[in-house]
Amino acid sequence: MSEAYGPGAARAGGGSAAEFAGLAKRAAELDLADPLRAKRTEFLLDDAGQPGAGRPGTGTPVIYLDGNSLGALPAAVPARVADVVAREWGQLRIRSWTESGWWTAPERVGDRIAPLLGAAPGQVVVGDSTSVNVLKAIVAGVRIAQSGAGAARDEVLVDATTFPTDGYVAESAARLTGCALRAVEPHEIAATAGPRTAVALVNHVDYRTGRLHDLPGTTAALHAAGALAVWDLCHSAGALPVGLDVHGVDLAVGCTYKFLNGGPGSPAYLYVRRGLQPRFDSPLPGWNSHAEPFAMSAGYRPADGAARGRVGTPDILSMLALEAALEVWDGVAIEAVRVKSLALSDFFLECVAALPGGSALTPLTPSAHAERGSQVALRCADAEGVMGELIAHGVVGDFRPPDVLRFGVTPLYTSFSDIYRAAGVLGEVLDDRR
Repeated sequence: MSEAYGPGAARAGGGSAAEFAGLAKRAAELDLADPLRAKRTEFLLDDAGQPGAGRPGTGTPVIYLDGNSLGALPAAVPARVADVVAREWGQLRIRSWTESGWWTAPERVGDRIAPLLGAAPGQVVVGDSTSVNVLKAIVAGVRIAQSGAGAARDEVLVDATTFPTDGYVAESAARLTGCALRAVEPHEIAATAGPRTAVALVNHVDYRTGRLHDLPGTTAALHAAGALAVWDLCHSAGALPVGLDVHGVDLAVGCTYKFLNGGPGSPAYLYVRRGLQPRFDSPLPGWNSHAEPFAMSAGYRPADGAARGRVGTPDILSMLALEAALEVWDGVAIEAVRVKSLALSDFFLECVAALPGGSALTPLTPSAHAERGSQVALRCADAEGVMGELIAHGVVGDFRPPDVLRFGVTPLYTSFSDIYRAAGVLGEVLDDRR
């Protein structure tokens, strides 16, 4: 834990009103010592209070703790999108593909994301959805694994706790490649991989509980078994160091609308390790990934490098909104983000433990920092109803069936005072329900 934030003191059980009230001063002190506090001003938040925000009729500022589902709007984005629409599309029109750099945007924006993933330039391409990129990665990974000398690999492993779409796509990809699909608990994938395993698709962070899985160890075990690792980074990119290059990850995918703040439906990304790029055989070859896209040739010849991951015409409006959103990362080290993320989640758990009614909440978020992503998950009776009341009172998190309250901690704009106030409202809601 950084000296800027001090040690955490999370524990289980209920506390007292006086104990909880005493945490307000510490929240303010932590905010003053926060080296990332100035980044908050680069987002459009409800800090000033708006009519109808927060508690009904009070204009109380909204506390936004759902950046693990949809990141807040960076202040630079509206003007950039307006310029793209009015000038680049409205005036330059078709010329913008070259004069405004539209054509190279997938690789250019990919290189902006790459440092946040621990990847060197030229290995990340932006476009399509996470689901489409999962299909590309699994099928291409199986094809690479099956092309090895003497390899009879006909098995795809998938994280049994994965986000449902990953499971659906993995099942389809297995059918397309003639493989059997095996769902395995993420902590058992390393021991399960064997001579028939082609690839394993694993979530870096569990979307329900926020548990961080062992990317270095699992990747190394898959490689030892002769298999490839495909990682879903949706809940870790922009929240913690990933280290794709240093850990030898083969393929990775992720969305950009959570911790990367790209906006609803912003295009996803695909990482292909440089050494695998010449062998990356996409199941979705398109004119945009052709070596000579404007030759309009009947035969397909893939482009070099990360461009092989492209398919069709890029989503320019959302792509360039994402590019503008990524400017908030200028001058920010992902390691500093991780330090604050852990401090915020420690403080949230400490606040919950200090609530008089805190015993009604069971933390699912791992206490060990090495096993924690960037959210706090709490099990609670009637979690859906509780979250509905929280939102009505200006604390925006979300709910996952059957009984999980999720609160995203997004270090670029979440403050310790946000955390304290959110926990206080949660305590009031629980008291009212009792």
